[in-house]
Amino acid sequence: MAGRGQRKCKSCRRLFRPDSRNRRHQRYCSEELCRATSKAASQARWLSQPENQDYFRGKAAVDRVRAWRSQHPGYWRQGPRSGAPLQDVLTEQTIESTSKKGDSARPPLQEVLSAQPAVLIGLIAHIAGTPLQDEITVAAGRLLRLGNEILAISQATSVSRGPPGGVARSDGGGGRDRLRDVL
Repeated sequence: MAGRGQRKCKSCRRLFRPDSRNRRHQRYCSEELCRATSKAASQARWLSQPENQDYFRGKAAVDRVRAWRSQHPGYWRQGPRSGAPLQDVLTEQTIESTSKKGDSARPPLQEVLSAQPAVLIGLIAHIAGTPLQDEITVAAGRLLRLGNEILAISQATSVSRGPPGGVARSDGGGGRDRLRDVL
Protein backbone atom coordinates (compact mmCIF):
# COMPACT_ATOMS: atom_id res chain seq x y z
CA MET A 1 0.00 0.00 0.00
CA ALA A 2 1.32 3.47 -0.89
CA GLY A 3 2.52 5.63 1.99
CA ARG A 4 1.19 9.10 2.69
CA GLY A 5 1.96 11.36 -0.30
CA GLN A 6 3.41 8.53 -2.37
CA ARG A 7 2.16 7.11 -5.63
CA LYS A 8 2.95 4.03 -7.72
CA CYS A 9 4.63 4.74 -11.08
CA LYS A 10 2.56 3.54 -14.06
CA SER A 11 5.71 2.34 -15.79
CA CYS A 12 8.05 0.72 -13.25
CA ARG A 13 5.44 0.17 -10.50
CA ARG A 14 7.72 1.56 -7.77
CA LEU A 15 6.56 4.06 -5.16
CA PHE A 16 7.61 7.69 -5.66
CA ARG A 17 6.76 11.12 -4.29
CA PRO A 18 5.20 13.36 -6.97
CA ASP A 19 6.62 16.82 -7.43
CA SER A 20 4.62 19.31 -5.37
CA ARG A 21 3.86 21.38 -8.50
CA ASN A 22 2.45 18.35 -10.37
CA ARG A 23 1.03 16.36 -7.49
CA ARG A 24 -2.51 16.10 -8.89
CA HIS A 25 -1.61 14.62 -12.27
CA GLN A 26 1.92 13.15 -12.08
CA ARG A 27 1.63 9.40 -12.70
CA TYR A 28 5.23 8.51 -13.63
CA CYS A 29 8.40 8.75 -11.52
CA SER A 30 11.49 10.72 -12.57
CA GLU A 31 13.54 7.76 -13.83
CA GLU A 32 14.71 8.25 -17.42
CA LEU A 33 12.90 5.19 -18.82
CA CYS A 34 9.67 6.18 -17.01
CA ARG A 35 9.91 9.75 -18.31
CA ALA A 36 10.30 8.41 -21.87
CA THR A 37 7.27 6.15 -21.34
CA SER A 38 5.29 9.13 -20.00
CA LYS A 39 6.16 11.22 -23.06
CA ALA A 40 5.18 8.43 -25.45
CA ALA A 41 1.85 7.97 -23.64
CA SER A 42 1.22 11.72 -23.71
CA GLN A 43 1.93 11.93 -27.44
CA ALA A 44 -0.32 8.93 -28.10
CA ARG A 45 -3.15 10.59 -26.14
CA TRP A 46 -2.69 13.82 -28.11
CA LEU A 47 -2.68 12.03 -31.47
CA SER A 48 -5.78 10.03 -30.55
CA GLN A 49 -7.93 13.17 -30.43
CA PRO A 50 -9.83 13.72 -33.71
CA GLU A 51 -8.72 17.34 -34.20
CA ASN A 52 -5.04 16.31 -33.99
CA GLN A 53 -5.19 13.27 -36.28
CA ASP A 54 -4.03 15.13 -39.41
CA TYR A 55 -1.96 17.83 -37.69
CA PHE A 56 1.27 16.65 -39.35
CA ARG A 57 -0.32 15.68 -42.69
CA GLY A 58 -2.08 17.39 -45.53
CA LYS A 59 -1.95 20.72 -47.28
CA ALA A 60 -2.40 22.82 -44.12
CA ALA A 61 0.63 21.23 -42.47
CA VAL A 62 2.74 21.63 -45.61
CA ASP A 63 1.71 25.29 -45.93
CA ARG A 64 2.48 25.92 -42.23
CA VAL A 65 5.98 24.42 -42.57
CA ARG A 66 6.68 26.28 -45.82
CA ALA A 67 5.64 29.58 -44.24
CA TRP A 68 7.92 28.98 -41.26
CA ARG A 69 10.85 28.02 -43.50
CA SER A 70 10.40 31.13 -45.63
CA GLN A 71 10.52 33.26 -42.47
CA HIS A 72 13.66 31.42 -41.26
CA PRO A 73 15.83 30.88 -44.35
CA GLY A 74 18.89 28.67 -43.86
CA TYR A 75 17.89 27.70 -40.32
CA TRP A 76 18.82 24.06 -40.72
CA ARG A 77 22.22 24.92 -42.28
CA GLN A 78 23.44 26.96 -39.33
CA GLY A 79 25.91 25.18 -37.09
CA PRO A 80 26.47 25.91 -33.44
CA ARG A 81 27.07 29.60 -32.80
CA SER A 82 30.03 29.27 -30.48
CA GLY A 83 31.74 32.41 -31.75
CA ALA A 84 28.83 34.80 -31.40
CA PRO A 85 28.55 36.50 -27.98
CA LEU A 86 25.26 36.22 -26.15
CA GLN A 87 24.50 39.79 -25.15
CA ASP A 88 21.40 41.85 -24.68
CA VAL A 89 20.88 44.75 -27.03
CA LEU A 90 21.46 48.00 -25.17
CA THR A 91 18.71 50.54 -25.50
CA GLU A 92 19.46 54.23 -25.29
CA GLN A 93 18.14 55.93 -22.20
CA THR A 94 17.36 59.61 -22.36
CA ILE A 95 17.43 61.93 -19.38
CA GLU A 96 14.11 63.66 -19.11
CA SER A 97 13.95 67.21 -17.85
CA THR A 98 12.02 67.64 -14.61
CA SER A 99 11.09 71.24 -15.35
CA LYS A 100 8.10 72.21 -17.44
CA LYS A 101 9.80 75.34 -18.86
CA GLY A 102 11.56 73.55 -21.71
CA ASP A 103 15.14 72.66 -22.54
CA SER A 104 16.57 76.00 -21.39
CA ALA A 105 16.06 75.19 -17.70
CA ARG A 106 18.06 72.03 -17.01
CA PRO A 107 18.71 70.50 -13.59
CA PRO A 108 22.10 71.15 -11.98
CA LEU A 109 24.92 68.71 -12.70
CA GLN A 110 24.77 67.30 -9.17
CA GLU A 111 21.16 66.20 -9.67
CA VAL A 112 21.95 64.52 -12.99
CA LEU A 113 24.91 62.66 -11.48
CA SER A 114 23.01 61.52 -8.40
CA ALA A 115 20.14 60.35 -10.60
CA GLN A 116 22.54 58.42 -12.82
CA PRO A 117 24.99 56.49 -10.60
CA ALA A 118 25.83 54.16 -13.47
CA VAL A 119 27.06 57.13 -15.51
CA LEU A 120 29.25 58.27 -12.64
CA ILE A 121 30.71 54.79 -12.11
CA GLY A 122 31.27 54.44 -15.85
CA LEU A 123 33.06 57.78 -15.94
CA ILE A 124 35.30 56.79 -13.04
CA ALA A 125 36.04 53.45 -14.72
CA HIS A 126 36.89 55.29 -17.94
CA ILE A 127 39.23 57.66 -16.09
CA ALA A 128 40.83 54.78 -14.16
CA GLY A 129 41.15 52.79 -17.39
CA THR A 130 39.76 49.58 -15.90
CA PRO A 131 36.37 47.98 -15.24
CA LEU A 132 37.61 46.25 -12.06
CA GLN A 133 35.62 47.24 -8.98
CA ASP A 134 38.68 47.42 -6.70
CA GLU A 135 40.45 49.81 -9.06
CA ILE A 136 37.30 51.93 -9.46
CA THR A 137 37.05 52.19 -5.66
CA VAL A 138 40.66 53.39 -5.40
CA ALA A 139 40.14 55.92 -8.21
CA ALA A 140 36.87 57.15 -6.66
CA GLY A 141 38.66 57.68 -3.34
CA ARG A 142 41.39 59.69 -5.07
CA LEU A 143 38.80 61.77 -6.93
CA LEU A 144 36.86 62.39 -3.71
CA ARG A 145 40.00 63.58 -1.88
CA LEU A 146 40.89 65.81 -4.83
CA GLY A 147 37.39 67.27 -4.92
CA ASN A 148 37.50 68.00 -1.20
CA GLU A 149 40.89 69.69 -1.65
CA ILE A 150 39.57 71.78 -4.54
CA LEU A 151 36.54 72.81 -2.52
CA ALA A 152 38.74 73.69 0.44
CA ILE A 153 41.05 75.73 -1.82
CA SER A 154 38.13 77.52 -3.47
CA GLN A 155 36.61 78.32 -0.06
CA ALA A 156 39.98 79.59 1.21
CA THR A 157 40.38 81.67 -1.95
CA SER A 158 36.94 83.21 -1.61
CA VAL A 159 37.63 84.02 2.06
CA SER A 160 41.06 85.54 1.32
CA ARG A 161 39.75 87.38 -1.72
CA GLY A 162 39.26 91.05 -0.95
CA PRO A 163 37.27 93.55 -2.91
CA PRO A 164 36.67 92.98 -6.64
CA GLY A 165 39.85 93.17 -8.65
CA GLY A 166 41.89 91.56 -5.87
CA VAL A 167 43.90 88.33 -6.00
CA ALA A 168 42.08 85.72 -8.05
CA ARG A 169 43.84 82.57 -6.76
CA SER A 170 45.95 81.86 -3.75
CA ASP A 171 47.38 78.52 -4.98
CA GLY A 172 49.31 79.93 -7.92
CA GLY A 173 47.46 77.75 -10.46
CA GLY A 174 48.75 74.44 -9.08
CA GLY A 175 45.25 72.93 -8.97
CA ARG A 176 45.43 71.75 -12.57
CA ASP A 177 48.79 70.07 -11.97
CA ARG A 178 47.31 68.25 -8.96
CA LEU A 179 44.35 67.08 -11.10
CA ARG A 180 46.72 65.66 -13.71
CA ASP A 181 48.62 63.78 -10.97
CA VAL A 182 45.41 62.21 -9.69
CA LEU A 183 44.21 61.13 -13.11
